[in-house]
Amino acid sequence: MKDTPLSNCERDFLLKAIEEKKRLDGRQTYDYRKMKITFGTDYGCCFVDLGKTRVMAQVSCELVAPKESRPNEGIMFFNIELSPMASPAFEQGRQSELSVKLNRQLERCLRNSKCIDTESLCVVSGEKVWQIRVDVHLLNHDGNLMDAASIAAITALCHFRRPDVGIQGDEVTVYSPEERDPIPLSIYHMPISVSFSFFQQGTYLLVDPCEREERVMDGLLMIAMNKHREICSIQSSGGIMLLKEQVMRCSKIASVKVSEITELLNKALVNDKKARKEGGRCGFAESLPQERITALKMEETSVEMTDATERAKDIVQKADARPQKVPSPVVPVPGVGQVGQGLQNTWGLEEDEDDEEEAEECDSGEEQEEAVTKMEEERHEKEASGEGDVVEISDSEEEDVVILHPAMPDKALKWVHQFSMHCN
Repeated sequence: MKDTPLSNCERDFLLKAIEEKKRLDGRQTYDYRKMKITFGTDYGCCFVDLGKTRVMAQVSCELVAPKESRPNEGIMFFNIELSPMASPAFEQGRQSELSVKLNRQLERCLRNSKCIDTESLCVVSGEKVWQIRVDVHLLNHDGNLMDAASIAAITALCHFRRPDVGIQGDEVTVYSPEERDPIPLSIYHMPISVSFSFFQQGTYLLVDPCEREERVMDGLLMIAMNKHREICSIQSSGGIMLLKEQVMRCSKIASVKVSEITELLNKALVNDKKARKEGGRCGFAESLPQERITALKMEETSVEMTDATERAKDIVQKADARPQKVPSPVVPVPGVGQVGQGLQNTWGLEEDEDDEEEAEECDSGEEQEEAVTKMEEERHEKEASGEGDVVEISDSEEEDVVILHPAMPDKALKWVHQFSMHCN
């Protein structure tokens, strides 16, 4: 399933907001989103929340034969999986261009920077070495996947412990954690990636772009650096031309961000080590009572409950007193009963109103008949006395002509008009 494209209105709104130095989530230009690092029950399992972007990294190891070109060095293997659960744009079982790009960048950031002593992973020269595999699973996609993946991978490597081994002649014995304590990896430094997005051909710059900002950006610059301000890798994409001053500016910003993230990472490792040493609940067991296992979780809202009883008493005192009498039923329409508004009962009143209307119509009809009878009597009296209005009716070959005097009453005019229509 392909990702839904942005509309022109939404794209224009995002670009206009960036021009005014405003972001959708209220951050400043160089601000990172809220970051959270947690660990699983086993060593080497790490979860990183960067805003709504959620990534899980799992480190595992096994004994394999070394490469012929490097018989005394261990092997590091990275794999990034984009799950359809994270975004509808990702397809199951199909390697996309984005996954290949993230995998190569992660290898440059961690393996090519020599952050891990691979020679310490050798068990028997030319025969047995440890292969360290780092699987990165994307659980929710909301932009800046490279930064979240690099933080999760290096944190999981720092948290991982490999089994101890013993060599007796040609026999290699792998001890369980109950027999011997597992051994941590030898890590020289911790490279962390920082992403910068450019808009309007490099005019505007943002740190840690979200998913919607990535859709409208013109280019992306990823700088992997450690806390010693050593650049481990740098990569630009998008086809934009960056000046030397822009790259130097981004590197200075990255050095500050890497120092802050490294401090947070070390603090999380120390807290987890302390919890495991004290025998407290950690990892999967610690997440059970708080229901923090699922990726889609809701932030808890703090509610102050110290003075709840006093507030309830104040509300009850300020409330209106209850009515002592029960209100009479209300009938808004015939056939429906309602209680609570205190109006009079109207059951069956509509039928009485219909009877009254019929009676009024009958009375009005009788009055009209009496008026017509009285008018006819007056007309006959006037004709007998030779007074009144004159009506002249002339017969011609073409048509009958009726001449009405204007002094005639309106009802008489109406009667003459009906008489002329009857003659025609």
